[in-house]
Amino acid sequence: MKKAVVLLSGGLDSMVCSALAKEQGFEVLALTIDYHQRHRVELEAAKRIAARLADRHIVMPLDLTAFGGSALTGDIEVPKDGVGEGIPVTYVPARNTVFLSLALAWAEAAGASDLFVGVNALDYSGYPDCRPAFIEAFEALANQATKAGVEGKGFTIHAPLQHMTKADIAREAARLGLDAGISHSCYDPAEDGGACGLCDACRLRARGFEEAGLTDPTRYAEA
Repeated sequence: MKKAVVLLSGGLDSMVCSALAKEQGFEVLALTIDYHQRHRVELEAAKRIAARLADRHIVMPLDLTAFGGSALTGDIEVPKDGVGEGIPVTYVPARNTVFLSLALAWAEAAGASDLFVGVNALDYSGYPDCRPAFIEAFEALANQATKAGVEGKGFTIHAPLQHMTKADIAREAARLGLDAGISHSCYDPAEDGGACGLCDACRLRARGFEEAGLTDPTRYAEA
């Protein structure tokens, strides 16, 4: 069975991405990065998802609060007034470049040629490291920067959700028989782990389930 390294954050997108890799017949090597993110509850979600979908799961510590520069890793308030224009303060500097580099290192060590990442450019193109041009550029880099790449084995970066809407992703979760309720998307959860319902991630997730005509399984914080 071919192996694939899948970046698993604990969110809905990465859960669907993992399930799609499994559906395609890959042995799923799930990589979760503990970057000391504000929404650390997603790490528990990643463990729940990995228990169902992954053949092996690594949670790698990488404290990006040392750099800061983001509402997810620094002392910056998470916006709650609706999805805006431009690159939001929840952007973590070069996050997907860093994460995919770690996934690439594991893939080469494990003899895997395929990497999966649950980026999505249609609903929220404010993140430059979620866009098709970035994925294409990273794949080219992977095949120039590794022993496997220069020896002709090559790597493929799969972004199966790239052109899906959030409603499409919610429907795909249902088609795959996934329990979307075990995933976590909120950037600023309450102490009880419940979603705030107001941050960008919550709004986009809720809208996706509504537009898909599906029940939103998200557990919101108690008022």
